[in-house]
Amino acid sequence: MARDYYDALGVSRTASTEELQRAYRKLARQYHPDVNRDPGAEERFKEVSEAYSVLSDPDTRRRYDRFGPDFRQIPEGYEASADTARAGRAGSPFGSGSRVRVDSDSGGRFGAGGIDIDDLLSGLFGSRGAAGPIPGADQEAELELSVEEAYRGGRRRITLSGAGEPVSFEVTIPAGVTDGQRIRVSGAGGQGSGGSTAGDLYLVVRIAPHPRYRVNGRDISVDLLLAPWEGALGATVSVVTPGGEAKVRVPAGTSTGRRLRLRGEGMPNPRGTPGDLYAEVKIMVPRKLTARERELFESLRRDSTFDPRKGT
Repeated sequence: MARDYYDALGVSRTASTEELQRAYRKLARQYHPDVNRDPGAEERFKEVSEAYSVLSDPDTRRRYDRFGPDFRQIPEGYEASADTARAGRAGSPFGSGSRVRVDSDSGGRFGAGGIDIDDLLSGLFGSRGAAGPIPGADQEAELELSVEEAYRGGRRRITLSGAGEPVSFEVTIPAGVTDGQRIRVSGAGGQGSGGSTAGDLYLVVRIAPHPRYRVNGRDISVDLLLAPWEGALGATVSVVTPGGEAKVRVPAGTSTGRRLRLRGEGMPNPRGTPGDLYAEVKIMVPRKLTARERELFESLRRDSTFDPRKGT
């Protein structure tokens, strides 16, 4: 079970908006992947961001306080209907703050614990449909994508399984989706009652680790391997990006660790400015020198006054 959102931020359940904001800013600075290289920092940063996203909105905070971490699975009109029924039917098994669980895995499958809205209504109101038509509950699952898939977008086949037969269908992935972004699939959630509409399915994008690319929001970082003379003299070299090959100009005097920015070569953004690509320089030397290479390096060692330990 996910950690309680208040506990994740280290605040009380009565925390004010300002207290939530201060707690989030402190933790976000502490665990942001750009400043914290600890293996667990990125997951902690995501947890803190999700908690703040929910609690900073008064409406979602109210629903979270009432229904717990599965509040997204409860139809929007459910609260008013439940209160009306509860007023005339004391001792209902579903009191305030009850939780309904929807199981899912990273492949986009819902487990056998999915919500059966008819069973829910039967236990709450005593008979099916007593409160009138109720829309189906929204459901959520994670969708893992490679960096290239997230960059290009496209079509992906999803399989859902629940109490009935597994259902497969295709969804459209927008180009440039980012980690944590939710893709809505209308009508693919829980079934409604009394002839009402089905809920929606929300696919939460998770970008898988990549051997070459490191993604931060819409920005992408990639290692740029250079020979010593390319860093010293400057050069124009090719770098592979998710969108294809690009050229990067290396200024003379470039050392390992320098980040060269390629504006607009990061993740696309259909609604705004695309991200940037950062080529992070790593100076490489030959593992085995030819006789001529050794002669040239020895000549450089004799003639050069450069001392990297002094920076001169």
